[in-house]
Amino acid sequence: MKNNFYNQSLITVDNLTKNDCFMLFERADEMKKLVLEKGGDDRLKRRIMAALFYEPSSRTMGSFITAMQRLGGGFVPVVGTSDSSISKGETLEDTGMVYSSYVDVIVMRHSQPGSVEKLSKKALVPVINAGDGINEHPTQALLDVYTIQNELGKLENLHIVFFGEMGHYRPVNSLAKLLTIFPEVKMTFVSPPEVKLQEPVRQYLRKNNIQFQETDDIKKVINDADVLYVTRVKKEYMAENLYHKIQGKYIVDMNLVHMMKRKSMVMHPLPRVGEIKEEVDKDPRAAYLTKQMPNGMYIRMALLDLILNN
Repeated sequence: MKNNFYNQSLITVDNLTKNDCFMLFERADEMKKLVLEKGGDDRLKRRIMAALFYEPSSRTMGSFITAMQRLGGGFVPVVGTSDSSISKGETLEDTGMVYSSYVDVIVMRHSQPGSVEKLSKKALVPVINAGDGINEHPTQALLDVYTIQNELGKLENLHIVFFGEMGHYRPVNSLAKLLTIFPEVKMTFVSPPEVKLQEPVRQYLRKNNIQFQETDDIKKVINDADVLYVTRVKKEYMAENLYHKIQGKYIVDMNLVHMMKRKSMVMHPLPRVGEIKEEVDKDPRAAYLTKQMPNGMYIRMALLDLILNN
């Protein structure tokens, strides 16, 4: 199978195929085995990754850095704008050129939609989108689909219910689009009317003939959900009055989980801010802390390996 990731940037999920996903997932399985048995190896020895995180990050930045270290590589961390020449007015294009002189791959998070693609057009090394504003988060989508495959044993004929804030949520955008490549997947988006699914994503689903619906009542669909994908209210992207109106409106507790199928799962890209009660954590359907989060490192190890090694 051809490695389409080799020496390529990953800015969006739009061009990924099922074969791309399955190749990545197979390599992630190998990475998990490697970590559990040996802790890692040196296949990326003398390779360097720039981690340009102009927005806060715990899991994405931490897992990318750990992934690079477990494979023997090094990294240059840039956190926020105060420690970089961005604070002096340097353009994203120039930043891409600068780090291309030092490193083999750039991982970038930024608050502005389209910012990572903008930098990638001038960078001379592959660039990975770790989140660009309210636009996309492709590696989150890949680890989410990998987790669904591992837990439910399939990626077809599934009902994915997205629950919470949709209007500013890049993991929802990327995951919804990535799921369109798998057959007979239907989606429901449950959200307050003020933060409904973004129109470009809605159009993308229609273009790909995906069955989907939108509602504000979780009880209409929870019994049929194979995956309940819960979101945080993105305070950083909305007005204070809208945040206070929405926050705490949609909560997952055991009463709701008891309505789900026995073989189903609850996911959340994290961090959670009260939208999933801690009582849910012990339920076998809760995948966010014990499965989804650890899988992020294995997927990112696999991605770095495939991009840097043919």
